[in-house]
Amino acid sequence: MFGLGWPEVAIIAIVAILIFGPKKIPELGGVLGKSLRSFQEGIKKTDEEDNSEQS
Repeated sequence: MFGLGWPEVAIIAIVAILIFGPKKIPELGGVLGKSLRSFQEGIKKTDEEDNSEQS
């Protein structure tokens, strides 16, 4: 996972809770998940378009 160990992940989580607050974290996680999903879909569409152009 990007060369991060559990101690580093724990520190990042604690800092995130301190900055955003515990109520905001699930909302931010949902937004991040949706963003990653749309990014992956965009990459797949680009790959499919490239493959169809080569045929």
